[in-house]
Amino acid sequence: MAEPEFTATGVRIGKRLRQLTRAGQVRIEDGRLQLLTSYGSEIDSAPVQAVRASKPWFANEDRALADVNGTRYTLTLNEHDPAPGKPGPPSARRFIEAVRKAAGRSG
Repeated sequence: MAEPEFTATGVRIGKRLRQLTRAGQVRIEDGRLQLLTSYGSEIDSAPVQAVRASKPWFANEDRALADVNGTRYTLTLNEHDPAPGKPGPPSARRFIEAVRKAAGRSG
């Protein structure tokens, strides 16, 4: 099995005003994006080409939006990537770049 192209743990995942998990996981592997609970149960997944990742203009730098299967999820990652060797989720910008790269889109 290949290494995931992107993995983030400790991610707060919400849908509308409802928080689904505080310490979830986001993975991009084999052309699919997966949103998982802290226990590893799948919240949602889709081929990465069908996922739209963006930055909400009204929120902090640590937030990203992911439209998966017609559902918009709010992901709270980090404002900045953690220092090398330090735990913590990567930045929201890195997540958006990983989705675009995996889908073969630029920019």
